[in-house]
Amino acid sequence: MKITIITFFVVLLLMQAIQIDKINPVTDKSLEIQAPKEVKVLLKNACYDCHSNETVWPWYSSIAPGSWLIEGHVVDGRKALDFTKWNSYSQEKKEKKLKRIYRTVYAAMPLASYMWIHKEANLTKEQRELIREWTGVRR
Repeated sequence: MKITIITFFVVLLLMQAIQIDKINPVTDKSLEIQAPKEVKVLLKNACYDCHSNETVWPWYSSIAPGSWLIEGHVVDGRKALDFTKWNSYSQEKKEKKLKRIYRTVYAAMPLASYMWIHKEANLTKEQRELIREWTGVRR
């Protein structure tokens, strides 16, 4: 039993040597999405950590293996939608992304694991509806 516990902690310690790149690329502010203030606040609180180049990297993003999961979420999130590059998207791409925001704001986003730690990201039904209305997507 002692060997198992010691081995576990040694492996955990060795995992810390593999650090993630906590990168927030500099982007032109003119490319950032424009939205009414109340919508922008919701997007910043619930979406920007994974869907922008303004990620706030919390202290626990330095502890492996959780750091690897967080980095994966941010990389995938930015690839799917980056609010800080919004105006670099074509009109067609913006419309597709707005439809996706409309669908996922109720069903899948933000992730439950994110809301568990970030209470401000747990949007109310009214806040989710405000974002949906802002997208301009018709039901």
